[in-house]
Amino acid sequence: MKRWNRWQDYVAVVAGLVAALSTLWTTQQSGSMVMMIGCGVLLMASGIWNLMSPGQPVAEWVQMVLGALLFVSPWLVGYTTHMGAAWTSWIAGGVALIVGVLALQPSMHERAGTHHGGAAAH
Repeated sequence: MKRWNRWQDYVAVVAGLVAALSTLWTTQQSGSMVMMIGCGVLLMASGIWNLMSPGQPVAEWVQMVLGALLFVSPWLVGYTTHMGAAWTSWIAGGVALIVGVLALQPSMHERAGTHHGGAAAH
């Protein structure tokens, strides 16, 4: 698998960017701002990590956990009444979780191929 080549990781970076920057145009409370900026920046970092180092399943798991955390944060932190912030968290977190799931199997195949000294089996 080539570096800087997987669309799933680019989508995760964009989802994180949208979550972090949406705090500028959506109604926030202190907890929602912390969750959206924190998870957004960490999603961008995990997406870049995945782009730089394909074949690292742990990076995909990190991305999925961050996506799930962003998705449930409106209920955890209590900002479901702030509809712009809540919907942004649900959509960006759900997208990050889904693309992480889609990228996990190819990443595991890449990892298995590099451990056995050959190309990944199809």
